[in-house]
Amino acid sequence: MKVSTVAIGALALGTVGTLPRWLPRAVVRLRERVFTRVNGTEGIAVPGPLVPAEHFERVYADPAADGRSAGAGLSDLFWYWLSPGPHMHQEHLEPGERYRTVARTTRQVLAVRHARSDELATAAVRRALDALPPGRTTLVRLRDLMMPVWAEVYHELVFAEPCPREARDLVVANADDVVTALKGTGLRHMDRRDRLTQYLRRRVEDGTCPVVLPPPFTAQETAWYLQGAFFNTAIVQMSEAAAHLLLCAGAYPPARDQLDDDDALDRIVDETLRVHPLFGVAHRITSAPIVVDEDVTLPTGSVLLFNYLAYQRTGAAGDDAFDPERWRTLRHHDARFIPFGVTANRACPARGSAPVMLRAVLREVLRRYDVTSTAVHTRSLPDRGPAHLTPVGALGPGRVRLAAMRVGDRWADVGRSVQQLVLGTYMVLEARRIKPCTTYFAEVRA
Repeated sequence: MKVSTVAIGALALGTVGTLPRWLPRAVVRLRERVFTRVNGTEGIAVPGPLVPAEHFERVYADPAADGRSAGAGLSDLFWYWLSPGPHMHQEHLEPGERYRTVARTTRQVLAVRHARSDELATAAVRRALDALPPGRTTLVRLRDLMMPVWAEVYHELVFAEPCPREARDLVVANADDVVTALKGTGLRHMDRRDRLTQYLRRRVEDGTCPVVLPPPFTAQETAWYLQGAFFNTAIVQMSEAAAHLLLCAGAYPPARDQLDDDDALDRIVDETLRVHPLFGVAHRITSAPIVVDEDVTLPTGSVLLFNYLAYQRTGAAGDDAFDPERWRTLRHHDARFIPFGVTANRACPARGSAPVMLRAVLREVLRRYDVTSTAVHTRSLPDRGPAHLTPVGALGPGRVRLAAMRVGDRWADVGRSVQQLVLGTYMVLEARRIKPCTTYFAEVRA
């Protein structure tokens, strides 16, 4: 039987036309298989078959769930992404006096009164919004818009002075390079990161940095610590959190009428962190056996992969619907809601200041702009959160521009998913080849 050229062309066109619906999901599944093949299956999913959701927080809080990097092959990949100085990153320091000193220093920097947290975030986001073209709708990437905001906030917290433009650019370049590599949408560029390291080291050595780790920590180690804790993790996490928050609030009409109600804004922040948690998977290595129940004991050296999103979907608020009003009656414990981790095991040190700062950003942006987006909104946010910002009261982007955004974002996701597969696979293989974590601990013990 002959198949006409027209029929073949129609079939090919139909297949190509459906790519945005199926190819990105197919590539994600393939990428997961590749990563599993390369990294192995050493991790124990929590919640999962061995550790069900009802034991999640107890196992997470167990004193034996205290190992951070040594002994896990997966750590090589995290260290690769977080270089330089991943051995000074607070989340990758092993338990002991070095970790306690670093954690204490971080808490001191972030021990900020709520009024001061609000003031810093409000001033920084105002400067960012003032730089937008006045009086008309502007297409932005929310993550990119927010990065300079947090660069200024955390620079002022660390150095007790306003952030100069040069320093802000160094911080943003560093944080953007880290998160771009983490998402697999680009390779890492160590020269961009090193420029920030050198700036921080100069500030430590010339005595103009108030935050200094005590001896025997060196100036270089202090620079790496500052870079990892404040100018990498804090910038990336807060930029993504703010992008998620603005996308969610933009699609939630009641938010516009709640800008003077802090409790209502807090509910929007909480609901955003429930639907799109900041942390994906936290890994811990057990230093002693952990008894889960009478049938399951996790042996020493187990690599536990605590999945925040999966756990938060097992509680009383286990759905994906965005409904801030649920928090009027729902308690965090009943919802299995742990936006900043578990207190007993390295909870996020910014858990006091971060919600206040996010609330301030939400209030300030919505007072001046309507946020509109038809882009796909997922927790990983590989598209960096495209959105139209329209001055309140002005004419919005219109159906044509929104339709163009929707179509463009879907098609961009096709190319981006392939890019993530290729670049992600390369970085996983490269991390396994150079073994930064394994090599470090082998040299320390030698």
